[in-house]
Amino acid sequence: MGEINSSEEIVSRLRQQVRNDAVRITLHANHEMNEESISYSSMAQAMLTGKVIENYPTHQRGACCLICGKDASGRFLHICCTTSLDVIIVITAYEPKLPKWLDPYNRR
Repeated sequence: MGEINSSEEIVSRLRQQVRNDAVRITLHANHEMNEESISYSSMAQAMLTGKVIENYPTHQRGACCLICGKDASGRFLHICCTTSLDVIIVITAYEPKLPKWLDPYNRR
């Protein structure tokens, strides 16, 4: 797939992939989601409503980004995922909180 860098392009593409169920979860992401009681549907909802808060187009393991969105209950979630593959690979998903995050959009 081609490289995309703008937040709008990334979000548009990721939303389409989520709608098409073109999403795979790494073992690490699955573990983190279980630890924080994040269901697949909550993670998908956060991706559909979220925005890119950090973009890593030249990451050593491939282009990826950090999405911040809300699930159906209004809980903020962060999802780190690939941005340039035919299938989204979710690297990790978690609820942003102290000590790393001051609020859902700002690192400490």
